[in-house]
Amino acid sequence: MEGPEIKFAETVLDNGRFGKRTVRFETGRLAQQAQGAVAAYLDEETMLLSATSVSKNAREGFDFFPLTVDVEERSYAAGKIPGSFFRREGRPSTEAILVCRLIDRPLRPSFADGIRNEVQVVITVLSVAPDEFYDALAINAASASTQISGLPFSGPIAGVRLALIPTQDGGQWVVFPKFSQLQEAVFDLTVAGRVVRNDDGSSDVAIMMVEAEATEHSWNLIQGGAIKPDEERVAEGLEAAKPFIRQLVEAQELLASQSAKEIAEYPLFVDYTPALFEAVNAYAHDQLAEIYQIADKVDRQHQDDVLKGQVKEHVADLIAKGRLGEETLGMVSAAYKGVTKKIVRGRILKDGVRIDGRGLTDIRALDAEVQVIPRVHGSAIFQRGETQILGVTTLNMLKLEQQIDSLSPITKKRYLHHYNFPPYSTGETGRVGSPKRREIGHGFLAERALVPVLPSREEFPYAIRQVSEALSSNGSTSMGSVCASTLSLLNAGVPLRAPVAGIAMGLVSDEVDGQTQYAALTDILGAEDALGDMDFKVAGTSEFVTALQLDTKLDGIPASVLASALKQAKEARTAILAVINQAIDGPDEMAPTAPRVISVNIPVDKIGELIGPKGKTINAIQDETGADISIEEDGTVYIGAVDGPSAEAARAQVLAIGNPLQPEVGERYLGTVVKIATFGAFVSLTPGKDGLLHISEVRKLAGGKRVENVEDVLSVGQKIQVEITKIDDRGKLSLSPVTEESEAAAAEGSAAPSEGSLEPAES
Repeated sequence: MEGPEIKFAETVLDNGRFGKRTVRFETGRLAQQAQGAVAAYLDEETMLLSATSVSKNAREGFDFFPLTVDVEERSYAAGKIPGSFFRREGRPSTEAILVCRLIDRPLRPSFADGIRNEVQVVITVLSVAPDEFYDALAINAASASTQISGLPFSGPIAGVRLALIPTQDGGQWVVFPKFSQLQEAVFDLTVAGRVVRNDDGSSDVAIMMVEAEATEHSWNLIQGGAIKPDEERVAEGLEAAKPFIRQLVEAQELLASQSAKEIAEYPLFVDYTPALFEAVNAYAHDQLAEIYQIADKVDRQHQDDVLKGQVKEHVADLIAKGRLGEETLGMVSAAYKGVTKKIVRGRILKDGVRIDGRGLTDIRALDAEVQVIPRVHGSAIFQRGETQILGVTTLNMLKLEQQIDSLSPITKKRYLHHYNFPPYSTGETGRVGSPKRREIGHGFLAERALVPVLPSREEFPYAIRQVSEALSSNGSTSMGSVCASTLSLLNAGVPLRAPVAGIAMGLVSDEVDGQTQYAALTDILGAEDALGDMDFKVAGTSEFVTALQLDTKLDGIPASVLASALKQAKEARTAILAVINQAIDGPDEMAPTAPRVISVNIPVDKIGELIGPKGKTINAIQDETGADISIEEDGTVYIGAVDGPSAEAARAQVLAIGNPLQPEVGERYLGTVVKIATFGAFVSLTPGKDGLLHISEVRKLAGGKRVENVEDVLSVGQKIQVEITKIDDRGKLSLSPVTEESEAAAAEGSAAPSEGSLEPAES
C-alpha cells in the first residue's frame, strides 16, 4: 500500500543458505477507528491485519483481565470460496483457535496488573501464500497493534517459528520456515519473548511462550543419521530464537516511535489493600500453613473452604467495627489467595518442600492398566496421583481421515486426538457439550506428542482417533493424556515406533536475599499451577523430545532456567516410561472388533477398470465380500473389512482386475451369470473379465435338447462351472459348460495316450 499517512518498519531475517525472510509492519491506512491497527507482511504474499480495541469503561465486579483474541480466517486469502452450504465463513477452524491461544499466552501477562477494561485483538488473514504458516507472524501483528494503541502494555512481544533442518555439520535453525522446508526438518519450534533492559544498559531476551514438536518425518530422518532433537538441542533452539526475536522487537519499537499513541489513563483495580492482606494474614496464616500440608486434594479443599468462610466473617466484623473499609469485602478472596500463595511459595523456596510433602523432583504414585473397556479397539487408564485419564483408540479406513478446510498448508490428518474435560473431573458441576478452546489446545498438544512415533500410512493403513477422557484432575491432564494414549494405542495393536510419556513442570520464583531465586517443580499439582509462575509441559521418548509447551505469568524467564527444567523433566519422563513398559511392552493383537485393513497396488491405468462404469465393478466387489474399498490416485487400494477372510476375498478380486493373469484355453472357472441375451449368457469369471456361453453350448446343460430361451436354463446370479474354449484376436472369451459328460470325455482322452504308448511303433 502507498500513501503519506502510512508509517512502516521492516526487518530482514537471515537464514544463510536457506535464504532471507522479510517482515514488514505498516500502520495509518487501515482500520483507522481502532485504538491500534497494523498490517504485517511476511515477504510479499502473506498479509495480516491486526486491530486492537478497548472498551470505554472498566467492567466492575471482574476479578480478571477481560482480554479476547480472535483470528478471522478469510477464504479469499487463499483464493477460495468457502465450502460450507452458505458459502461464507462460519465458526473458527481448529487451526484459528490454536493461533488465538498462541497469541493470548504471551500477550496476557504483558498488560498492566489490575486493568479491567475489555480489550479485544482481532487478526484478519487477508492473504497467505500456499506454502506459508501465518501463526508466528500473527503474534507480532497482535503485539504491534497493541503497542501503538495507548494501552498500558509492557511490549513489544515478538514471535518466531524455527525449524531444525539437518545439515552435514549438524543442523541449522531456520526462522519462518515454509511448509515444504518442514518436511526436511526434525523439530518445529515457536517461541515468543520480549527484550528486557536492565538498569546498567544491558539487555536480554526473556522467553515468554514456547510451543514445539518433533515433525512427522523426524523418526525416519533421525534413523537415517539426522541430528536428534534432545533436551540440549531444544535449549539451543531457544537461544537461536533470541536474535530473531530482538530484530522483530526493534522493528516494532521503530514503528511505535513513529505512530504510538500516548499511554492513556485506565483505572487499575488492586486485588486487595495492604491493610486487608495484613488482617487476613494475621487471622489465617498459621491455619493455612497447616491446611496446605494436607496431601489429599478433596480434604485440603474442604478445610480451605471452611477457613475461607471464617475469614470472610472475620473481615465483615472488622468492617462493622470500622477497622477496614467496606470496599474490602469484595477483595477477601484475592487477599486470601495472596496469603496462601506466600505460604506455599515460601515453603518451596526456603525448605524445598511442597504442598503434599514431596521434594522438588518427586513424582506422585503412578499406575497404568490396558484393555479396561470391552469391545473398543484399544483402551487404557493412566493415573498419576489424583490425575486419572482414560484413553480410548478407534481404528478405521484411511478414507475417514479428517479433511481440513482452512488456510493451513496441511489439508488432511489421519491421526485425530480429542480431549474431554468434564466438570466432574474436579468434583464440580458445569456445562458439557462442544469443546472449549482449552480442550482443543490440550488435545492438540497430546496429538503433536504422538505423531512422530506413529507408523507410516504404508506400514499401518488406518485412520486413528484417540480420545482422552479426564476422569479426575489434579495437575496436567494433558500430559496424562499422552501417557494414556501410548498405552491405549499399543493395546489397539498400533505399532508405535517408541512409547511416549509426558510430564508437567512448574516454576516458583521470588526475591531471596536480594537475588531472584527459581525452583523448578516436577509433576505439579493443580494448586501449584495456580500459585506458581510457569506451566511447562514436556513429552517425548527415551531418546528425544516430541512436544513441548510453556506458559508463564512472568514477563519472561531466563533461557538457562528453562534448559535446567528440560533436563529435570527428562528424568521424570524416564521414570514414567518404565511404568508404561511394565503395563505393556509392545503392540497387542488387534481386537476382534477392529476392522482389518490391507493395501494392494495396481497400475494407475487400471483404476478406471476397477471402479467400472458408474462404480459398477467396485460396488459389486464390496457387495459380494462385505469389504470397504478406497482407491488413492497413485493406484494404492485400501481394503477394509470386519474380518480377515472378507478382506482377502476382496483383495483377490481387486488383483484379478489390477494385476490379472491372462486367461488361457482350457482353464476352468466357477463363474456367475451376469447377463442373458437371445444368443446366450455372459458369465463373469473374475471382476471385469466376462465370457460368452453361446446358446449352442447352453443346450449341453439341457441334456442336448434344443433351447429356445436361455432363461429356461440359466438365470442371472447363478453359479456355473465353465471352461474357456476359445480366445479371439480381441481377447473375447468363448465358454463351454463343464458337465458330467464333458468330464468323462476329458478323462477318456487323457487315458488314451498312455494305452497307445504300449503299442510298438509302425515300421
